[in-house]
Amino acid sequence: MTSAPHRFALIQRVLHWLMAVCILAMLFIGVGMVSTVAPKYLPLILVHKTIGVILLVLVLIRLALRLYYGAPPLPADLSRPMKLGARLSHQLLYALMIVMPLLGLGMLWAAAYPVVLYGGIRIPPLLPQSDLMHTLLWNAHVYLGFAFFALVLLHLAAGLFHALIRRDGVFASMSLLPLRDRVTQTK
Repeated sequence: MTSAPHRFALIQRVLHWLMAVCILAMLFIGVGMVSTVAPKYLPLILVHKTIGVILLVLVLIRLALRLYYGAPPLPADLSRPMKLGARLSHQLLYALMIVMPLLGLGMLWAAAYPVVLYGGIRIPPLLPQSDLMHTLLWNAHVYLGFAFFALVLLHLAAGLFHALIRRDGVFASMSLLPLRDRVTQTK
């Protein structure tokens, strides 16, 4: 019988931090896109669509890796409400990482816009043109984008809480840095 890992597999950690950088960039690019009509609007859309599709692929890979490798257990002394909050917030993060790109693609398809990514890669439409559907998907993409931003900030705050205040190994379990020697505490 093997014990549970005390940190995520290296590939899980690399994908986490790669996606974190991309998601933060996407959120800021998205806000920039809806607040500008400047000449940089079209290049921003191209980058936003391309990174969005890449993130969709990466999150599906992350889910498969999570099923394969699992995750380290949360600290035993963490309260039940905090464990529940961690579980629910991670489920919401994964859901939004999947839903946001799909909403974005659906919104473009419903508006009959071609989905062309960086390098000229085209994604054929999977939805018919519909003004009503476009409006619904656009609103969902925008408002869930704000919710996603808030959830990312909450996730960042929780990570810093574990790293700087609790110092319980939760942050270290996802860190790319090598682990320092551990001192076992006894009660």
